[in-house]
Amino acid sequence: MIELLNVSKVYDTGKVQVRALSNVSLRIGEGEFVAIMGHSGSGKSTMLNILGFLDKPDSGTYRCMGDDITRLDDDELSLLRNQIAGFVFQQFNLLPRMNSIENVGLPMVYAGRRDYRGEAAEKLRRVMLSHRESHYPNELSGGEQQRVAIARAMINRPMILFADEPTGNLDTMSEAEIMSLLEELNGSGITVVMVTHEREIAERARRIIMMRDGAIISDRSAGRKKRAAAAKKRLTIQDILSRAKSAFGTAEFVDYLRQAVASIVSHKLRSMLSILGILIGVAAVISMIAIGEGAKESITQTLSSLGSNSLTVRTGSHKLRGIAMEAGMVTRLTIEDSEALLRLDEVKQVSPVVMGRVQAVFRGNNWNTQVVGAGIDYPAMRSSMPISGRFFTEKEVRSRQKVALAGATVIKNLFGTVNPVGQTIKINRINFKIIGILPVKGSTFRHDQDDVLVIPITTAMYRVLGKDYLDSIDVEVKDPRLIDSAMTSIRGVIIKRHRLDPNDDESFEVRDMSEMRDMLSQTTGTMSTLLGIVAAISLIVGGIGIMNIMLVSVKERVKEIGLRKAIGARRKDILVQFLIESSLLTLTGGLFGIIMGCTISILISFFAQWSVKISASAIMLSTIVSVLIGIGFGLWPAVQASRLNPIEALRWE
Repeated sequence: MIELLNVSKVYDTGKVQVRALSNVSLRIGEGEFVAIMGHSGSGKSTMLNILGFLDKPDSGTYRCMGDDITRLDDDELSLLRNQIAGFVFQQFNLLPRMNSIENVGLPMVYAGRRDYRGEAAEKLRRVMLSHRESHYPNELSGGEQQRVAIARAMINRPMILFADEPTGNLDTMSEAEIMSLLEELNGSGITVVMVTHEREIAERARRIIMMRDGAIISDRSAGRKKRAAAAKKRLTIQDILSRAKSAFGTAEFVDYLRQAVASIVSHKLRSMLSILGILIGVAAVISMIAIGEGAKESITQTLSSLGSNSLTVRTGSHKLRGIAMEAGMVTRLTIEDSEALLRLDEVKQVSPVVMGRVQAVFRGNNWNTQVVGAGIDYPAMRSSMPISGRFFTEKEVRSRQKVALAGATVIKNLFGTVNPVGQTIKINRINFKIIGILPVKGSTFRHDQDDVLVIPITTAMYRVLGKDYLDSIDVEVKDPRLIDSAMTSIRGVIIKRHRLDPNDDESFEVRDMSEMRDMLSQTTGTMSTLLGIVAAISLIVGGIGIMNIMLVSVKERVKEIGLRKAIGARRKDILVQFLIESSLLTLTGGLFGIIMGCTISILISFFAQWSVKISASAIMLSTIVSVLIGIGFGLWPAVQASRLNPIEALRWE
């Protein structure tokens, strides 16, 4: 069944070379029970590892079922370990975070089967441990742990059972039970190859091989009759590999996920600290993007209140206005100017505007607010149609009526829960009747757009503010394509009416609000990008923390990785398992970070009165990025784990 031809194995320790096997030739037939004996350092464990596909010889040939397997790669050897070999270790090598039935069923997971519980339960019953299915290794005696290990070795119905000192750590009673079990398995037709240093244990085998200094010094029958192997259909290694590759995939995702959760839960504090780095990064991304998007939207809303095709005519250069007014260099805009602009072909509607600060009083409540004097087209141009009541009429403008519309902030501070429509207030000691309520517009940076009273332009100029000129004229153009033409026409009208120098750029200005919108949007976009970069740096720092934790996890779980490989896990299986674990850590941190980021954004909006906007795209992006960070920063530790040699890993202390 298995045959070694002139096999040698040399270990290079760095200082000296140790020859573990020296030109060993051996043949073991199907159905045999072979005991390999020898003193420590004789090479018996090395030979068992080579026979069990855990190690490769440096020279010579290893034939299994007639095929040379010396040059098979690591993944192909993993397939053979999973499909035709079973292992029983001296140290049991049970995974502490899995109960008995899960430990027994683990090889079936790497065989691509998730329905292992029924088969595992049957194997536990066969080793008389049905009553210990849900117990963990630390709840079992040494003999019980070894029986669980034997049940695990049997789960995939192996052709050969390899046992490395299976009774070395057991008491006399447990030792007898285990040997009886091995004899029973051999009696059912399974080939058993056992390494032991105890003569009385070896005598229970049918063949005893003695080794010394890496060579076989004797090979004799123990005197017990060899049981004839049951006739079976002849299989080749290629048959097994092709069959296994067709059905043998990585363990199902849910099994990887369950194992990752178990690993994370078993190290709660460390996992929480790892998650915290990602949590802070994602929360920063969410809140920073929310603030940036809120600023953009607030600016857009403010400028859209001026209309989509709006121009503003203002007195004097914005930068030089104070100097210009002192020097008498500004143009005093008038209501007649606004009427002249309305007659232009490009203009749809016009609203003259004056502004000032006033003291408003209602009963015992006082409030200092802004008053805006406007024309009848103001609500359509500024998106200020009243949500209750009405706007003033042309007749009320001409007759300088004392009527007003109030914003939400004014209503809150003056009226409280009282309906303001129809109430009379004093504006700078003049009685005004509230005829409407303005729509809520919110705050822009530190300016509250709802802290305003709107009154007729003529009333504001001649009754309240004492102005004989306008602060600005809002102009809405009929079509966006006419913006440039309208600006030229408006400049021409103002220059002609006020007899100004055609090259005069200081006494008045015509501003295109779409240009301001683009400029402010570009500025807020730049700020959002900078905030996003700062948040991304914190995510990278969190990712480095994940990498560090995963490297520590690999070091702590070297023996576990070695065991998984010994029972059939391929490199890809180990790689994917650790990637899922790191991704799960970052995804958990990302989800909690999204919750925290949204909470922070809401608190900023509530306490700082800033406009914030939590976007679904930012949440989706943060989730994807957190998973990618888990994959990216978890890749190197996962690769390190997948490259571990199973023999070296099992010996790791």
